[in-house]
Amino acid sequence: MEAGSGSENGQGSGRQERPSASAKAAPPQRRRLLELLLLPAALPAAAYAYAAGKRRSRKAAATLAAGSPPLALAAPAVAELRAAWRKLERAAAKAKAAAAAPAAAAPAPSAPAGGKAAAWAGLPKASPAWSAEAAAALGAPPALPAGPAGDAALVQRLRAETARLNRNNVTRTEAYRAFYLRRPEVHWALLAHLVSRNGGWNMSDLQGEWLPRLLDLHKRRCTFGMLERANALIFHDAYPQLLLYEECRRTRRNLLHLLPQLGVSAFMRPVWQQFLRTGDAVPLTVGLIVNEQHFIEERVVQNPYYRRKVLNTFFFGMQSVLQLNQVLFPYGKDEGGDPLVAGLILEDFSDLAERIEFGKRLYAMLFAVPGVAKGALAFVKATRHTGSRSDYAPELYAPVRHGAPGAAYRERLRGGRLLPGAEPLYSPPLSAAWADRPVDDPEPGDWFKGPEDVLPYFRALPVPDRFELTADYRIALGKVELAVLAASGSGFGPKPG
Repeated sequence: MEAGSGSENGQGSGRQERPSASAKAAPPQRRRLLELLLLPAALPAAAYAYAAGKRRSRKAAATLAAGSPPLALAAPAVAELRAAWRKLERAAAKAKAAAAAPAAAAPAPSAPAGGKAAAWAGLPKASPAWSAEAAAALGAPPALPAGPAGDAALVQRLRAETARLNRNNVTRTEAYRAFYLRRPEVHWALLAHLVSRNGGWNMSDLQGEWLPRLLDLHKRRCTFGMLERANALIFHDAYPQLLLYEECRRTRRNLLHLLPQLGVSAFMRPVWQQFLRTGDAVPLTVGLIVNEQHFIEERVVQNPYYRRKVLNTFFFGMQSVLQLNQVLFPYGKDEGGDPLVAGLILEDFSDLAERIEFGKRLYAMLFAVPGVAKGALAFVKATRHTGSRSDYAPELYAPVRHGAPGAAYRERLRGGRLLPGAEPLYSPPLSAAWADRPVDDPEPGDWFKGPEDVLPYFRALPVPDRFELTADYRIALGKVELAVLAASGSGFGPKPG
């Protein structure tokens, strides 16, 4: 259940819950926090304002989506991909059976000869199922002579360019933006840019106005480490694919046989082959969403360290209550100059299927809703990413701190807007929040096991029912501020500074 939905339900039923005895006995600021987080129906004025905001959001969503046909995954395109993946699966099964045969019956192995066969044979070092026979299923015969020196130089150049731009979230996010502006047919690049902006804002929040008052430095460092690792690994895997596609277009050569040399999953080659031929961005975008979320699943989300230090912590579990897990796409300003935001709320980051469907819904919203598409693209073109939330809300956030770092926090917001005379919230640029850290190579291996695991994601791309998040965003700001006030008033929480 989304936080805050109980307020509308409480109004509709006419019932009003009473605070528990423990809530009554709590200090005033903690009691206010409990009322807002747990008993929103006990705050009629807040509930009324929230319901009114939701009505405005629904009306705005209807206006934004008017006349927009949904994105479609064409059945023939999906069938073609299914057939290609099943060829890979059969080839992988054959290779696995051959590897399991008695050594005496097996032919003597030959050293890889380089070129396409060697490229595909390179993947099975960590994933034996995908061998050179799997490559043959896609038209790359084994034991070819070494490819031209130009291919080796190209792979080296793409790797070097990716490493150069993989310095931090700001350089990655700008790289996605620049690529999309050069190649707007690759929808995923714009989606990745906007999602990466949100990642940078979340990283900077850890050193901003509020979270240092709720989390100690060790917890914030661990959380930053997880966010940074996921952001860097996705870029490490996806950006060379974008550059290789661009090189295909520039040279008018099919260079997709180089994907394995870039460490790309066998899953992606049929997807790129189809896109080169048809230009249909929808299956490509879904394929990249599926691929990148699988790529970080074992390397980050299921990593025992991040699960223990971040994902299984109380604070991470509270994100749904505080609505810190919003992904926002600024698409305009209201009459008062405050930001209008579209987006979605991710309930469970730990769930692979939910992350993939979440990405698909964001894509459908971004490219099938004209108002969001036009407004978000205008924001992207006009505003370079710094990591500070002042990028999209300069009236609410400031990239420099106005008050003393250790000063007691005083209430500044009403209805998600600054009170008259209140100082803006500190939201530093990423460069002031965190130093660059080296990007370690990803653990080797190909996540792709076969088509049955991925085909369910290639069905529908419905536009979300609720995607105008301006009211939710403002309510979320109030919730986090109340959490800070409660922690400060009770003496809990670290001292910022």
